[in-house]
Amino acid sequence: MEVNMEDADGNRCQKLGKSSSFYRRIYSEVEDVGWEHLVRMGEDLTYLSFRVIDKKGRAHILEITLDTNYPKCPPSISADVPHIFNLDWSGNSKLKDAVVQFQHHVDKLQDFWSTLDDIDRSLWVVDPKDPHFAMSYRQINIGNDCYITLSVNASDPRSLPQCRFLGSDANVNLLRRKWKINCKRWVKDRSFSENLTSILDIELPQPPEVRKDDRQTECGVCYAQYLPIDDELGSKSGSATDYTCENNNCSRAFHSVCLRDWLRSITTTRRSFDVLFGNCPYCSNPVAVKIINKK
Repeated sequence: MEVNMEDADGNRCQKLGKSSSFYRRIYSEVEDVGWEHLVRMGEDLTYLSFRVIDKKGRAHILEITLDTNYPKCPPSISADVPHIFNLDWSGNSKLKDAVVQFQHHVDKLQDFWSTLDDIDRSLWVVDPKDPHFAMSYRQINIGNDCYITLSVNASDPRSLPQCRFLGSDANVNLLRRKWKINCKRWVKDRSFSENLTSILDIELPQPPEVRKDDRQTECGVCYAQYLPIDDELGSKSGSATDYTCENNNCSRAFHSVCLRDWLRSITTTRRSFDVLFGNCPYCSNPVAVKIINKK
């Protein structure tokens, strides 16, 4: 019995030693990436997400799941992109290598996202209502109760897209014939609206104005639109997001409660009287949140 107990104690100590070594390694690697880029971390440190800002100020989240044999076994990665990159990994690789490779991948997709941004601004997009970075299609109202769904090539976004028409048979058949005959008019240096007007030989309807108040905004920290009903939150209980990043390329919404808690967890945050000064979790734009003292 004593031998078994000793073996059990030995195994327990060995596991604790491995886990503590794993924790030290992960904390060190996060430090190497930069704590300001960390968005979330699982309690057992096997899940982490990092924020990467592209050249246009868009915020992208890289999710990383670690295997128990990390770093010998490469981590699993996922992100809101049209296609994920092949992670180049070796026994000497670290979390920073994954983040740097993701940054390079995001840089290659700049023209793709800029093309979709141009479509969203200049055309009447009816679907998707809330586009994500991974989405490569847009359904556009082209008038006369007809719609065209464009699938943009992420690798060559300015090229002639694949398309599908929706509407009455008579109108759709006419549009298909025009597309087939005029598709050679497509010029990469033109905008999508100019190319569509040229190919379909129609005047495209202007996009309707979108009221900001009609947009559903989810908190960039807790990912919910409303805070839970909780007496500890006081007047903020059940409230919607009430803080928006002032960077127009970001404009991410937050609950001031969530943003305040996040700022308190960051070592670079400064405090002056009852205000916390730091940076937006997504674009690093300066933010300031007032501290509410509980009575």
